[in-house]
Amino acid sequence: MIGMMYLVLTALLALNVSKQILDAFLVVNESMETTNENFSKKLDNSFAKFKIQYQLNQKKVGPYWDKAQEAHKLADQFTKYVDSIKYHVIQITDRLPSMNDARKIPLGEVKRKDSYDMPTTYFIGSSNDGSKGEARILKEKIEDFKIKMTNLVDPKYRNSVKTGMDTKGPYFDYDGNKQNWEMHNFYHTILAADVTILNKIKAEIYNTEFDVTNILYTAISAEDFKYDKIDARVIPKSNYVFMGDDYQAEIVVAAFDTKAVPNVRYVLNTDTMTPGNFVNGTQLEGVNGVVTLKLPGSSEGLKKFAGIIKIVSPMGDTMKFHFHDEYIVAKPGITISPTSMNVFYVGVDNPVDISVPGGPEKINPTISVGNIRQEGKAWIVSGLPKGVRVATISVNAVFAGKNKPMGSSVFRLKLVPDPILKIAGTNTGVISKNLLLASPYIVAEMPVGFDFNLKFKVTSFKFVAAEASGEITEFKVQGNALNTDIIKIVKNARRNQRIWFEEIKVLGPDGPRDIQGSLGLRIN
Repeated sequence: MIGMMYLVLTALLALNVSKQILDAFLVVNESMETTNENFSKKLDNSFAKFKIQYQLNQKKVGPYWDKAQEAHKLADQFTKYVDSIKYHVIQITDRLPSMNDARKIPLGEVKRKDSYDMPTTYFIGSSNDGSKGEARILKEKIEDFKIKMTNLVDPKYRNSVKTGMDTKGPYFDYDGNKQNWEMHNFYHTILAADVTILNKIKAEIYNTEFDVTNILYTAISAEDFKYDKIDARVIPKSNYVFMGDDYQAEIVVAAFDTKAVPNVRYVLNTDTMTPGNFVNGTQLEGVNGVVTLKLPGSSEGLKKFAGIIKIVSPMGDTMKFHFHDEYIVAKPGITISPTSMNVFYVGVDNPVDISVPGGPEKINPTISVGNIRQEGKAWIVSGLPKGVRVATISVNAVFAGKNKPMGSSVFRLKLVPDPILKIAGTNTGVISKNLLLASPYIVAEMPVGFDFNLKFKVTSFKFVAAEASGEITEFKVQGNALNTDIIKIVKNARRNQRIWFEEIKVLGPDGPRDIQGSLGLRIN
């Protein structure tokens, strides 16, 4: 694929630059960048397999692993250099403030991508053969890289390393005149083509590293290592155990022959088991490379265990693998909550009960909005913002000094409902003149069934009375008491005269608010 792209690139360089040709460079460059990303992932997979073999037998695999790491180091240094000159030439050509700005801008958004003056000065310099520009340095680094990489593998496999990056040629210009590598690639070459060439070189660096790594990997004897992973694994059926039940887990040694029986011992109440304490541990019987651990849940709290697995490798060596885990034993309990009533009210203190079974040393709840604090044994949620619909409480518990997530719960956020307004104990219908004069105050009470003991105070209102003549009398009053003018109207009121209290404002724990609607009465 790299070879095909190179042929396309070479053909493009031989043509006059037009918008179509420039767009073609962008397409080729994008393909090269995708190829480089894929190569990077393939290299990661190769190194992961190589590392497994190294862990299995460091003595045998060590020399190959060291060379593979050296190959990675050489490739990494070279790709960083190629990136540095790529972003530098973009910076100076597009007149960007820094190389960091050049790193962030895609090639398609570079303004002077069709310019060749500054790139030619950068790569060729004041010379007729490119010997005084960055192209000569790049060429020397390519040749040095190829030599060092091929020297990492056995001479009989060196022809299998596809290094690419040919700097010898022969190369010719458009008129058939012979050129060197520097002039052929970078003389009067537009910026978009320069960037594409450099990305092609990066792809060949990755390809070289991939070939060298695989050759080194295949040099390891396949007869000695048949497995792709080896590790100790504790697989519990549950980390949460109720009193009276058993904790059960499978301890698996992956990648060994299933006919081998591992030697497994464990100790309780610790995170580690020393090799010297192996003989004092409790032995577990295994079948087909798997042992089953069963521990009684006889008391509450956090429980720990640790142990060692011993198994014979294909090389005949006894290999040791440490394991450890922990679990919680708790009394059976039940919590039943009506999910449709998980509500917090904005602007007030909301008490909430939080408990964690298993006897934790400490409970640490957090809330997604607002605040949560502890008062005695209770928790209080406050400071909830208006305009937010839900809040999530997440709970961590501390067992044996370690923080453990215990779960979360979502609550709906609602505004405190408007209070019910009353005067002389009523808010509708007919009211006695004497009763109204005896208790001339508008009082705000919370609706029946609302569980919070909240206090609202009436701060102002408008009084409206309809006279017999049909004339309307209005007074605006500060506070919650009927003033002398209103008292006079009430005293002189005729039977069945209507009065209203409108535009009522109250002050509550969540701040001031306007009460919708009015309080209308008929004087008896």
